[in-house]
Parts: sequence; C-alpha cells; structure tokens
Amino acid sequence: MIPSRPAIIVHGGAGRIRDEELPQRLEGCKEAALAGWEILKQGGSSLDAAEAAVVVLEDNPLFNAGTGSTLNSLGKVEMDAAIMDGKTLAAGAVASLEHVKNPISLARLVMEKSGHVMMDSEGAEAFAQENGIDLVDQKYFFTQDRWDALQKIKASEKSRTSGVGKAFLITDQDRHGTVGAVALDQNGNLAAATSTGGTTNKRPGRVGDTPVIGAGTYANNATCAVSATGDGEYFIRATVGRDVSALMEYRGMSLNDAAPAALDKVAKLGGTGGLIAIDHQGNVTLPFNTSGMYRGYVDANGKFVIEIYR
Repeated sequence: MIPSRPAIIVHGGAGRIRDEELPQRLEGCKEAALAGWEILKQGGSSLDAAEAAVVVLEDNPLFNAGTGSTLNSLGKVEMDAAIMDGKTLAAGAVASLEHVKNPISLARLVMEKSGHVMMDSEGAEAFAQENGIDLVDQKYFFTQDRWDALQKIKASEKSRTSGVGKAFLITDQDRHGTVGAVALDQNGNLAAATSTGGTTNKRPGRVGDTPVIGAGTYANNATCAVSATGDGEYFIRATVGRDVSALMEYRGMSLNDAAPAALDKVAKLGGTGGLIAIDHQGNVTLPFNTSGMYRGYVDANGKFVIEIYR
C-alpha cells in the first residue's frame, strides 16, 4: 500500500464575523490545525490528530466549546461532542455535559471503552470519573462574553413579549459556534471530531447535531470525514454528514460536489451553517452559507491555509 499524504482541516464556527476577535480567532484555528498536523506528520493517527485539534479549540475561550461554551436559558453550560473512526465506523458521542473540561476526549472514551455510542448528562460524567477524568466546576466555563450574549437575548425576548423597549438583533454568530476537525493519516484512515456548547439561551436538555452521528459528525474511509456547524435541528433533519458520504458512495459524486449539495438541503429547510470535509484522497472542501466561517487546514502537500470568507 502506498502511504497517503496526511491532511487536516479545522473549523471554529460559522456566522457573523466580529472584527475585534478576528486575529485571535484566526490564531486559534491555526494553533488547532498545527496541533493536529504535528501528530500526522510524525505518523500518528487521524483520530489522535482530530482529537488534539479540537482540544486546542475547547481550551480557547473565544470558541463555543469547552471553556468558551454558550449558556442555556438557566445560565448554565451544557456541552456536546462526538468523534468517529472512518476505518471501523466506530463512534463515540456525549451530550448535556456540565463539568467535563474536554468533552471531545470523553467522547473518545465512550467510543473505545463504554460499549456504547452515545452517553449523556450525569451518566456520562460518572463514566468520565470512572476513567480518571476529573470534573470541573461550572465557573471554569464562564466567560463574560457568553453571559452578555445571554442577557442580550433575554432582553430581546422581554421586549418582544412586552411590546416596549428595544428588541436586539440576534445574529447567526450567536447560534453557530461549534468547533471541529477532520483528518486523513498516512495509513489512509479518516476521522472526524466535533464539539460545541450549543446555542445561547437554549432550553435545558436541548441536544443539537454535533453528537448525532451522521448529522454533525461522520467519517468513513470509503468516502469522507465531515464536521458541521450551524442550525443543529436542520442539520439533524438533513443528516448532513452521512448525506455527503452517501452522495459519494451511491451516486459517485466528488467531495466538492457532494458537500455543497448536502448543505443545500439544509438551506432549503431554512437552516444556515457550514461544514468541513476531507476524502480518502486528501481532497478538502469547506462550504458554508453564512457570512463567513473560521477555518484552516494543512493539505496533503503540507501547505497551511486559513480562511474566513469565500
């Protein structure tokens, strides 16, 4: 077997781009991509690379995952994550976590050690402790920006219901902050990893597309690896990740044609967002239908690229 040329893509969410955060967010995407690339260029696995990249983003408070997660309607953090191995189709997912510093690492533990695919809430956190993952206080995840965003939405809701005062515009960046990575290693194995704090002011217990295998996260060596960000309910209904793969597998479409086609289904339902994807040959695509998407990649030639707009 001829070794594959490894490659990795990361994303830090799609939506309105805040100019004041632009340099830091771009640097965050670069750090994440390079963390994964260091593993790949040394012969490491796509799973290790994708997880490492997402951990970097979870540890960066500018992104809506891990320490920068958005707050639900009660002012609490509830996080979701998923990881998938394209070689075996094994997958692990976690939802409604409140105390796990790096949800993506727990998702991998679920995949490798639990015998299950998805675990949530208190049961998932008990499993984390059983496997040596320390839980952290909710204070660890607090950022002033996320608190202010929640208050802004609540003020807007109050204005709409009372019919007085100023109704604030809630932009798509307030909804789409999911982070993710997809990778191809030298053995030709694909992997996808995605992590999110969900949407600001969501109802407690709401779970989006991120941990739903085949929606926000999917990997199959025969086709591609996908990580999505956007209006989760629409991405679930359109089964976006699996749809990209199925269009390639059953209709013979290229990655560059299949990914936009799957995203078009989301748009027709009324949803917005984007995705990153890589196929088994190292081709990459990064379509989105919002004003921008934070993304960066190191391709099969070792070239580093970072992009926001089209």
